[in-house]
Amino acid sequence: MGKNILVFGPNGSGKGTQGAIISKKYDIPHIESGAIFREHISGGTELGKKAKEYIDRGDLVPDDITIPMMVARLQKDDCKNGWILDGFPRSKDQAVTLAETLKKEDLALDYVIEIRLEREVAKERIMGRRLCVNDNNHPNHIAFDAIKPVEKDGKLVCRVCGGELKTRPDDQDEEAINKRHNIYYDEETGTMAAVNYFKNADGPKVISVDGSASIKEVTDSIMSEL
Repeated sequence: MGKNILVFGPNGSGKGTQGAIISKKYDIPHIESGAIFREHISGGTELGKKAKEYIDRGDLVPDDITIPMMVARLQKDDCKNGWILDGFPRSKDQAVTLAETLKKEDLALDYVIEIRLEREVAKERIMGRRLCVNDNNHPNHIAFDAIKPVEKDGKLVCRVCGGELKTRPDDQDEEAINKRHNIYYDEETGTMAAVNYFKNADGPKVISVDGSASIKEVTDSIMSEL
């Protein structure tokens, strides 16, 4: 079986981390939908120009622009042995259209990975993230014992190198977090509706894992089914 994978999980579920681990293990590209947009816009492609008009107005980019962008990316040479698409589809309608388009283009979808996490926990995780000014890859988080920052002279510093810690402004913006989670946890039309659509569709194997476990446990759960 090939390794064409969609990965779902709310903001804060560790989806990007798991995508990167899977990408490395199987040597397949981890494709984030946001990056595809940025490439098209900075490259000035036709689709990119159209998408930019919507983004500049603060509107959602319609599917007839978004989906051709995604599919074109999945047809590039580096995707021959598989790919992981992360951050798309975000709604049930997008899931249906994407599935139809993949079929038409002869791109099989092999796996759908869902990282489950309760909404309150996901929010705590986002708000508890701390970034080391020396290296973004030094994980520090006030909610996890394993990666808690250390205290020095009355303030928290990076547990890896002792560097200063900062928060991302959008990580502390509860309204922005709620807005993103409203879309994700919506089972009528939102991202959860997309996940449920794939659970009932013929074709891909759906791997659903508990995102509240440690990073390694989540990886092990996914790997045992891939």
